[in-house]
Amino acid sequence: MSIFQNARFYTTVNHLKDLPPTRAEIAFVGRSNAGKSSAINTLCNRTRLAFVSKTPGRTQHINFFELGDACFLVDLPGYGYAEVPEAIRTHWVELLGRYLQTRQSLIGLLLIMDIRHPLRELDWKMVEFFGATGRPLHILLSKADKLSRQEQMKTLAAVKRELSAYPSVSVQLFSSLKKQGTEEVEKVVGHWLATLNLPENQAEDGESLAGTQPDGTLPDSD
Repeated sequence: MSIFQNARFYTTVNHLKDLPPTRAEIAFVGRSNAGKSSAINTLCNRTRLAFVSKTPGRTQHINFFELGDACFLVDLPGYGYAEVPEAIRTHWVELLGRYLQTRQSLIGLLLIMDIRHPLRELDWKMVEFFGATGRPLHILLSKADKLSRQEQMKTLAAVKRELSAYPSVSVQLFSSLKKQGTEEVEKVVGHWLATLNLPENQAEDGESLAGTQPDGTLPDSD
């Protein structure tokens, strides 16, 4: 059965003090309108588990979805969209940055990039910022159906070359519309979870997964 198949909404958080009890967490992040919500819905085989909007910046909080008793899927705010009040944008940046840097139960990050516009400045900042934690980062080049197969492979190869200095980063093609790449995502996330020996270790070591909250922030959005 799919790792994501039984995902169900758990809670929404707007402040780190309200984060739920620690479990293993797999987080999704990406530039606004990169296809993050569509990717989550496709992987979970649902139509509206994560809200899909044509308006960038719609995800304003950290949304948690249960993937069983020992794991959460975490939908993080999109970054790079500036047409919101400055106070709100600043809060998003701090919330996102502190979660990524301090949440010890976060075992891996799925970064969504539109294949037509990969590795923009803020994407690089995210790679460098999360890469410093030493945890695995897997990039989904979304909306692959917008390109020909030849163009897809050319872009994939180019992105891999640019990221060759980051051994903890992996990359794949993905299309929510065509359901392309879902099995590869399952394999990657399955490997992350297998290293934890869930759920036994989670129950015994839950306290060790509790995140601390030192002052860590993500580089500001453009």
